[in-house]
Amino acid sequence: MSLSSALALALAAGTSAPPPAIDIDLAGKTPAQMPDYRPGQAEVGRSGIERRDASGGFLYSVALPQGTYRVTLTLGDRRSAGLTTVKAESRRLFLRDIATRRGQTVTRSFLVDVRDARLPAQPAGAPRFGQSVLLDERDLASFSWDDKLTFEFLGQPRVSAIHIEPADAPRLFLAGDSTVADQYTEPFTSWGQMLPAMLDDRIAVANHAKSGATLKSFIAQLRFSKVLTQVRKGDWLFIQFGHNDQKAEWPMTYLDPELTYPAYLRSYIAEARRRGVHPVLVTSPERRNFDEAGKIKDTLGAYAAAVRKVAAEENVPLVDLNRDSIAIMQALGPEVSPRAFAENGKDRTHNDNYGAWLFAAAIARQVREKIPELASHVLLKDFDPAHPPLPEDLPIAPSIALEENKPEGS
Repeated sequence: MSLSSALALALAAGTSAPPPAIDIDLAGKTPAQMPDYRPGQAEVGRSGIERRDASGGFLYSVALPQGTYRVTLTLGDRRSAGLTTVKAESRRLFLRDIATRRGQTVTRSFLVDVRDARLPAQPAGAPRFGQSVLLDERDLASFSWDDKLTFEFLGQPRVSAIHIEPADAPRLFLAGDSTVADQYTEPFTSWGQMLPAMLDDRIAVANHAKSGATLKSFIAQLRFSKVLTQVRKGDWLFIQFGHNDQKAEWPMTYLDPELTYPAYLRSYIAEARRRGVHPVLVTSPERRNFDEAGKIKDTLGAYAAAVRKVAAEENVPLVDLNRDSIAIMQALGPEVSPRAFAENGKDRTHNDNYGAWLFAAAIARQVREKIPELASHVLLKDFDPAHPPLPEDLPIAPSIALEENKPEGS
């Protein structure tokens, strides 16, 4: 499918009134017995399998318009035990290793954000910037910008029923680069994809971050416009840029840490506040480069310092992931820390599932400690960046293999 035709398909669904509740009965069915998803007949509520995996995992989609949805899953099977991990949309983790005995069922609930690429029409005479977010091939290959809600059931999945209903709840919007974004496939994973599993079912994570993004490009590609048309009073906006903004070899998007980088951060804060949205600044995670003494080298310090300064001056909550990422990597050391990064540590910037979980845990911990309004939503209670769990103590079922699609920049 071409980029233009795929974009047209993604936009065709549009935005409609919230659909009625949807109930899907899968009890007693194996993935082989479930219907296939047919996008050409994608009226609201139509569902089916997108992909099956030899391990028993499967991708299951439900045609839905843009919106926030409460999902209630009934997990378990009368014939066999199960160990079910659930991700949704583009590999956002919601449930990990839910064990059920033979004949046992349990229910779990969470909120999922579903979106399309459309932007509202502008009034006559207003500047024309386009009718949709500027999507690339990677975006269109993902499950983040389409007319359906996609689940990924992994491990030894046993799914008896899916209940979906529209929800009205606060949302936590994420704006950032590839260390935040919904990474398309293994082995790349971001903290933004792990964070939903650490929050309760009374708040939704809306991850709009983009690989290769900068504060400038996030505006130019109309991604910030999309966020600003979606937010409501009382929502939250987490802002984390820096890895790509510091690249002087990208002259059109480069921002220096003393003048332009703080200025753009302040503009994001102002746009959020104008809409009654609560901004939160996040410092970028450091790259995994050790010196001879076993200490992490500083490559982002000036930008992290600028974020801290702006947060203090603007009275904005600060989540200092730069500080905690250094503590995590130094605690793991040069020998173990590569196991927290993609491609068996060949990548020094982008995490795998394990590393993304550690970084998300560090964020959840700071949210609980620093932002009282969000503290009650944090499920994770015990995490110390100076004493992170080892990889063997934190197994996370890998996603179903898709075509390789490496992140751009950071």
